[in-house]
Amino acid sequence: MRMKLSRGRGRPRGRYRSVADFRLLEYLALISTKYAIDPSNLFNGFVEAWGHQKSRCKSLSIECRKKTPDYAVFLVTNSFKVVAQFPMPKHILEEINPLKEFAHVRASKTTILKRAEVRHLQIRDLEPGMKQINLKAKVLEIPKPRSVVTRFGEYAKVANASIKDETGIIQLPLWNKQIDAVTVGDLIQVENAHVVTFRGEPQLRISRGGQLNVVKA
Repeated sequence: MRMKLSRGRGRPRGRYRSVADFRLLEYLALISTKYAIDPSNLFNGFVEAWGHQKSRCKSLSIECRKKTPDYAVFLVTNSFKVVAQFPMPKHILEEINPLKEFAHVRASKTTILKRAEVRHLQIRDLEPGMKQINLKAKVLEIPKPRSVVTRFGEYAKVANASIKDETGIIQLPLWNKQIDAVTVGDLIQVENAHVVTFRGEPQLRISRGGQLNVVKA
């Protein structure tokens, strides 16, 4: 998801220098506005989940789904509905109240609804159980399709394609017309997908209402 930085007061001062860090903090500020949560309390909720796996901020539940030496992946839900899931660098989690510099971020309800959505993840961030995932990757391999019988008793063709980005590789099942819609080497955009475990390995599946599009160079 592309997000423009606020320019009204310029960039906040501090240790954050990358564009990604500024976008992440602004993104968190938008979520705090949408759900009427004090930015400091929201950030503290992520820190608590980082240390204890789960926390709660008013109507939001925050769960740390993955932790590495450099970052953590968080899942945010509201009454079991996915609000967002994204990685947060460790150096931000170790800072004291970094959202205070973004207190000026304000937007209309329509803008917030469009911008405070699930962020694009990378393959290394994916864990079984994650939902509403947007991902951009390159098609590495498409095996010969096989015929299967669906749970509705219908015959269908499926090919478990391998897709990759700069962080890893994962399988993506392609069904029927999807198989002919992409070729090896294509850059694809997957929207509204979820992760399951298939034969002991994580697999990305396009959810109902999801989309698979080839991205033109």
